[in-house]
Amino acid sequence: MIPPSLFSPLQVGPYTLSHRVVMAPLTRMRAEKNSFAARTLNAEYYAQRATAGGLIIAEASPVVPSGRGNPGTPGIYSSEQIKGWREVTDAVHAKGGVIFLQLWHVGRVSHSSFQPGGGLPVAPSAVPIPGNTMTASGTQAPYETPRALETDEIAGVIESFRQGALNAMEAGFDGIELHGANGYLIEQFLQSRTNLRTDQYGGSIANRARLLLEIADAVIGVWGANRVAVRLSPYGVANDSGEPDPMPLYSYVIRSLDPLGLAYLHFVEPRSSGAGRAEVNHANAPSAMELFRPMWHGVLISAGGFDGKSAEAAVSAGHADAIAFGRTFISNPDLVERVRSGAPLNPYNRATFYGGEEAGYTDYPTLKELEARIA
Repeated sequence: MIPPSLFSPLQVGPYTLSHRVVMAPLTRMRAEKNSFAARTLNAEYYAQRATAGGLIIAEASPVVPSGRGNPGTPGIYSSEQIKGWREVTDAVHAKGGVIFLQLWHVGRVSHSSFQPGGGLPVAPSAVPIPGNTMTASGTQAPYETPRALETDEIAGVIESFRQGALNAMEAGFDGIELHGANGYLIEQFLQSRTNLRTDQYGGSIANRARLLLEIADAVIGVWGANRVAVRLSPYGVANDSGEPDPMPLYSYVIRSLDPLGLAYLHFVEPRSSGAGRAEVNHANAPSAMELFRPMWHGVLISAGGFDGKSAEAAVSAGHADAIAFGRTFISNPDLVERVRSGAPLNPYNRATFYGGEEAGYTDYPTLKELEARIA
């Protein structure tokens, strides 16, 4: 039997992908500044990176105003935001692409300046993050101690994800991905260092996993399981995250998700946790895809510092079914063709990752544009 390659077809839920080079969800902070709606510039950016039969996972989008933690991130909780995202999905579909939206609540990774009425960010427990964060005005300030959610508030959190899933459907997405990684709210509930609760959402692994599984059930009720996905970072350290021993927790979570029939499971490999903000290479870090692959029988996507060669090796070995690329997709709108042909890549400019306009966003040249300049 011939092993799969990066450029063999892959069935993801109801969609047949023509290749396995996936665009990872990438926070870029370029939404319209008042409505937090995606705009024409964002549609151009995604359309540049869309390919026929290629999967794009659009950037994390808060499902509720209190779930925000960065300036300029697009939301999915208002009619303006639905309309803005519709322009993006139409542009991607015009290129024959498939696009999922990542649903987000940052929990404690926020500041009162982002919160309605200037309240404290919410979290499973009142455990602050050390150090400073960015405020809504772009200045630096210490993280605040978050407010622990009351038990009777958690149903509202679940409902906000369900409504976000409905809004994503109205906006024309092909499916949704729950952001259960990188130290945000869902992962804050999963991990023992941030979840000190004594109710049914804290304590045991089963209780800490309850929120994720209840949110998954709610959004499956909207989309059907085969158009719902989950992202996890079992060995991640982003945003002061990290479980002392990840294996028992994540083994339980993955085995609980496995029978649901999800579109895919998406890992952030530990060597790249937090890589958006700095060059990260965790020496001797374990491989999440290799450790947890035996527990997962569906489509597995892995992200984290891959190049064409290592991505091909992971897929051909069966460690993952597809590979998500992040920073190199930022600087190479035609990354799929560059990986296919082994062409050199444009270097990315980290200074333009977050915020701004066209520079470092829609102005990276394709190979054809570079050739035209030379000619």
